[in-house]
Amino acid sequence: MPGEKEIVKTTCPRDCYDSCGIAVIKRGGKITKVLGDRDHAVSRGVLCGKCALAYNGVFLDQAARLTHPLRRVGPKGEGRFEAVSWDAALGAIAARFQAIVAESGAGAIIHAHYTGTCSLIANCFPMRFFQRLGAQEVEPDTVCNMAGHVALGYVIGTSSIGFDPRTARDAASIVVWGANPSACAPHQHKHWLKEAPGKVIVIDPVRHATAEAADLHLQLYPGTDAALAYALMHVLRRDGLIDRPFLAAHTVGWDELEPMVEECTPDWGETATGVPAGLIEQAARIYGAGPALLWLGQGLQRQKAGGNTMRACALLPALTGNYGKPGAGLIYLNGAERKGVDGDYLVAAQLNRSPPPFSQMALAARLEDAARAQAFVCWNINPAASSPEQARLHEALKRDDLFTVVTDIFETDTTDFADYVLPAASFLEFDDLVSGYFNLSFSAQAQVVAPMGEALPNQEIFRRLAKAMGFDEPELFESDAEIIARVMDQVGIAGSFDEFKAKGTVWPEPEPVIQFADLAFPTPSGKIEIASERAEADGHARVPPPSADVRASHGRLRLLSPASPWLLNDSYANDAKIAEKLGPATVTLHPDDAKAHGLEAGDRVELANETGRLLLQLKVSDIVPPGTALSPKGRWPRREGAARANVNVLNPGEMSDMGESTCVHGVEVSIARV
Repeated sequence: MPGEKEIVKTTCPRDCYDSCGIAVIKRGGKITKVLGDRDHAVSRGVLCGKCALAYNGVFLDQAARLTHPLRRVGPKGEGRFEAVSWDAALGAIAARFQAIVAESGAGAIIHAHYTGTCSLIANCFPMRFFQRLGAQEVEPDTVCNMAGHVALGYVIGTSSIGFDPRTARDAASIVVWGANPSACAPHQHKHWLKEAPGKVIVIDPVRHATAEAADLHLQLYPGTDAALAYALMHVLRRDGLIDRPFLAAHTVGWDELEPMVEECTPDWGETATGVPAGLIEQAARIYGAGPALLWLGQGLQRQKAGGNTMRACALLPALTGNYGKPGAGLIYLNGAERKGVDGDYLVAAQLNRSPPPFSQMALAARLEDAARAQAFVCWNINPAASSPEQARLHEALKRDDLFTVVTDIFETDTTDFADYVLPAASFLEFDDLVSGYFNLSFSAQAQVVAPMGEALPNQEIFRRLAKAMGFDEPELFESDAEIIARVMDQVGIAGSFDEFKAKGTVWPEPEPVIQFADLAFPTPSGKIEIASERAEADGHARVPPPSADVRASHGRLRLLSPASPWLLNDSYANDAKIAEKLGPATVTLHPDDAKAHGLEAGDRVELANETGRLLLQLKVSDIVPPGTALSPKGRWPRREGAARANVNVLNPGEMSDMGESTCVHGVEVSIARV
């Protein structure tokens, strides 16, 4: 019957802890509304504000979408193109790649990607093509969380086995350290934390909405987290809250750590971190009473000593025996492998002939080098907005001899520099699978409508490019249906994909899973390694020291650029209603700093350092501590007027102590009224 209402369940595949269930309303074959699935345990019928606006706005706007392959007709950076056929675009790309491989080797073809979509096939399948080609990857996690991955590997042997959030029902306390759920996990902020019976402690330099709602907020100076961890451990030891039998049976290195902890009193901690000694003691007693959950956020390790910070903070569950029982554990993230997914299968690791990847912090320098970078391919990422050394990177992208191909849903800052732009389908336009990285859920992503225009899912784009290159490995042409069936079997989901889509989301384990229930850790010793020989062999301290960054001096400020409540990394900035919510780009200073610099709220100010300059509107608030400036990330330079810059124009791309990862929260700037 024409116009009859139809509801299709699917899943949000964005880079977010929530992995919300979605209910799409269709009439006459067209989408009329994208809502939260009322039957879904996380979304409960309501999407977060940013997704609700974007999915009902720019994602459904054909005028805003890329719908045909494009070929550049103007200078790089101007974003002027003409439409071409798929055959013409893929033929030209394949011919250029083949010439580069013949003359310089496939390693001169660079590809960058990250989490524009986190659905499993669209996110992983393109790696089959690039590994078979032998192109060099820009290591994706170095722009986000690699330091944490390396650090937790030293301590507990893995960063991708976290606690099951359902076990919060048994926790006496939850510590959220360096994460802002109100912006990055809106439904965990709205439901999970509020409904948990235990006390909530937030440790963060910013008094964001989750910190505001917490039972206790420890507002420390940026870069002093390891020192705070030691002050907390001192109180735990002093007050008899250490689980010594657990330490003896399941850890190595306590004898090396204990003398260091003894020196780090709460008064010392207050001096080092700015957190009052009384609050340090109160937080330690709440956590030490246990059982307790510790959530270490991605933002925590985006500093110069981020790896050391993560190692130090990760010692708290070890000292208190908070593993192997209900209501206890640590989370950084939960990987798809946790649910049975074979990651090597998804990327066809057996095809790999690529050189080792390099850090996103080195991207601008690499793209400047004509001998080492002759082609650049971007998919699931907008590095012209999200990468450091922004001005330098934009200049490198203007190289006429750098053959650049970008796959995206929309025209972005990066497509402006492309030779060819390939239109990708949105998550509403193809079937896939979604593995949540916070909850231990597993979900179906359902095709709701056909792709707009000639857009194709990522995986189909690279199947066709593989054919154009003359590759014949069967892994490069495996169908979505075959991959979905195999992964469902790995996870243990019975029945057909249509049956799975009708459910939307399942929990492969129906009851809460205890983290490290057998107390066997995937480290060389099988124990928690407080002292790590592997870390020492890699040039780090055997035991993480109680470090604290030197505070900015000479009138400079420590710049924090966390997530915006209205953007998801740099997604959604092109939606008109979200742009209204964002308003002008701002920077927030503590009242003491505003006074010291002779500034008032509403002033037009310039942030500057050796890397770049940025004009912003000033806000004044004590949500940040003195010496700190706050300017959220994610805005698109192409939408910021003549400056064509966002906060990454100030990021020099320095690498953290571990994993060649970003230390974007360690950037320092000066400020002055314009």
